[in-house]
Amino acid sequence: MRKLEITLILAVALPTTAVQVAARATLDERPAEAGQWGYRPAQAAVSATDPPSFSWRPQSGLTWETECRRENASGEVVYHADHLEFNVHCPPRTFGPGRYTWRYRGRDGGGQSTDWSQLRTFTIAPEAAQMPLPSREELLARIPKSHPRLFVRPENLAKLRELAQGDMKAQYEALVRQCERILADPPPTQEPPRYPADMERKSEAWREIWWGNRTYTIRALNSAATLAFTRLLGGSDKFGHEAKRILLACAQWDPKGSTGFRYNDEAGMPYSYYFARTYTFVNDLLSEDEKATCRQVMKVRGEEMYQRLCPRHFWQPYESHANRAWHFLGEVGIAFLGEIDGADDWVWFAANVFFNVYPVWSDTDGGWHEGSSYWASYLERFTWWADVMREALGIDAYDKPFFSQAGYYAMYLMPPGKVGGGFGDLTARRTARSNRSLMSILASQAQNPHWQWHVEQLGGPVATEGYIGFIRGQLPKVEAKSPDDLPTSRLFAGTGQAYLNTTLTNTDESVQVVFKSSPFGTQSHGYESNNSFLLWAYGQRLLIRSGYRDIYGSEHHANWMWSTRSTNCITINGQDQRKHTARAQGRITAFQTTPDIDVVIGNASDSYEGNVELFKRAIIFVKPDLIVVYDRLKTSEPSTYEYWLHAVNEFDISDEDTVTVKNGDIACHIEFHCPTPLTFAQTNDYDPNPRPRINLREWHLTAHAADKRRNMEFITVYRPYRTDGGFKGSSRCEAIPGGHLVTADSRAGKLTALLPTDETTPLEASGLQTTGAIKLKLERLSAQSFQIIEVQEDSRPWP
Repeated sequence: MRKLEITLILAVALPTTAVQVAARATLDERPAEAGQWGYRPAQAAVSATDPPSFSWRPQSGLTWETECRRENASGEVVYHADHLEFNVHCPPRTFGPGRYTWRYRGRDGGGQSTDWSQLRTFTIAPEAAQMPLPSREELLARIPKSHPRLFVRPENLAKLRELAQGDMKAQYEALVRQCERILADPPPTQEPPRYPADMERKSEAWREIWWGNRTYTIRALNSAATLAFTRLLGGSDKFGHEAKRILLACAQWDPKGSTGFRYNDEAGMPYSYYFARTYTFVNDLLSEDEKATCRQVMKVRGEEMYQRLCPRHFWQPYESHANRAWHFLGEVGIAFLGEIDGADDWVWFAANVFFNVYPVWSDTDGGWHEGSSYWASYLERFTWWADVMREALGIDAYDKPFFSQAGYYAMYLMPPGKVGGGFGDLTARRTARSNRSLMSILASQAQNPHWQWHVEQLGGPVATEGYIGFIRGQLPKVEAKSPDDLPTSRLFAGTGQAYLNTTLTNTDESVQVVFKSSPFGTQSHGYESNNSFLLWAYGQRLLIRSGYRDIYGSEHHANWMWSTRSTNCITINGQDQRKHTARAQGRITAFQTTPDIDVVIGNASDSYEGNVELFKRAIIFVKPDLIVVYDRLKTSEPSTYEYWLHAVNEFDISDEDTVTVKNGDIACHIEFHCPTPLTFAQTNDYDPNPRPRINLREWHLTAHAADKRRNMEFITVYRPYRTDGGFKGSSRCEAIPGGHLVTADSRAGKLTALLPTDETTPLEASGLQTTGAIKLKLERLSAQSFQIIEVQEDSRPWP
């Protein structure tokens, strides 16, 4: 019996032990995919901040531990953190310049740890910005216990009131007049309507309710915030009482109804931040019952936003609206800290987003994937959060390295006088002056003299309107400096865009090429195909990205504007690049700029589905009047190729290889050199056309290569010119072993170019030699001299 008992015990115990071992969590170290934030710092990365922010793949059911060591003989542990809630982490102290390794591991609910991750090595640069994230306890303790908390602290009110009667009396009186207008015509506060059950989503009627509810909400609650703030400065009590009335009326709206975050975030987001501002500005006029009503409403709204954003945003942050929602939630959290359960989580989440996952549409070079319209809109709203963080949390957002470069994006893409905002939604007819407000803020905050010069060319600094403008006060003065000391062209490698300019100071003499081959792909509002380009000359748009967004995701928007056919690019067998996805990745593999020549090369080989093995596009810009575009394509089977161009006006097709496009008194002569005959077709219809309320029509030219081929090259010569001076210049292309020899005249001199068709065959002609790399010679007309450039590509994978 004893033997049997022992046997039974062992029979039960052994499987139990096996189950315990099998249940131990396994660390998921799969590489990040397109659309995911990734492991940061990546192997061999150089961190522009000290400390760096850490990021790794999330796993449910785990908390986290991370460790950082010096990469030296001692291997000293310089930082260790445990029991981390999120899969991102920014330490609360600096490390100092040097080389480091880091790793992480998870711990399950039973206290068992996974194995450590692989080691990753990184460097903190000596000039890295010091940006530690305070601990949760310290950060929350910085927020005032009393109100107001947003934009202004209670202890700073006396100073603002003094300014209202002194140096800023004019601004204060403007606020008072605005409040009197609100009292004379108060906003309606009845809850806005839902969509009818039988209404087609994104129809014109749907669009009116969708956007109408946003403007309705903003009018009501921003009016309330303006009234409440002006009363804090010493304005009439009637302002405060009207603000309170509006606030409490809006508190009766269903928090998951027509202005709910999930139901209509364009109405839900402004409801939340304007409600929070009004609440904190008018707090002393509210009874305890009224405060409780406000808290109940914002608990529902705040939780809905938080559940949608956290923790998802830390690993999958490439969603347009989420990139403003997170800091709006931060405002709500600060206003209701200690008054709503969970508000502390909202603040901590927002702080972690800022330190670890912002900005997502750029890197430290200052570009912006979603385009200039969304750059201006999203960053200007972010500046509200920067003001809030400075006052409530003691954090200066502008210490982020991104903000030391952000103004160069507008400065190079949209020099003063420019019409057309580059790639991205809602940019085609934007003007440089559209950026004046944001550039005023950036120039002041960064104290950048070049940006200040840019602002002054746009008409001078412009103050923010309303109560935020009063809070900001007078922007610090910045001494302006002309950008004559800067190169006229610039690469924004993080977003895969290059802006090639003849000048940054005189738009009447400027020619600009905008080029994209982006690791962000075609996702979100930066949907244009990789290796596409735009041409602008002497004040006119010549080659454009086409279409007009009637509503986001409409038939026209999704099936024309997101299509390669809408851009100056190439389709293969009639097929687009992957549409509207992070998987359609490109990369700029070479960029050189000199006073006379700019060269940029993009690789969009991974942007297509199917049989495409190679698509490289090189743009050679001999300033100011010669642009050579060299395309190399390769497919796994014989294919057809369609070369697309788009313009405001109809193309003049002269013969089988030459076309001209005109806009006003500016034109561009375009000559195709192709190994196979081309046939041209053009139309001013889109496929499909926008909705009937959009009357715009543009012209779309297609050059069809007649023969099916596996390997294909297009060599296209563009010459922008003023029509009153006439077209001048000639070009010649000759096929030689290993590639092509191109010669072309320009105002700068004679260009000789060796263009290889592969990476291994030696290429030699006209005294030049190269293997696998483009080689250029410019013989200048203005001086007996020449310039030789060999363009070496960077073949390393994108980090």
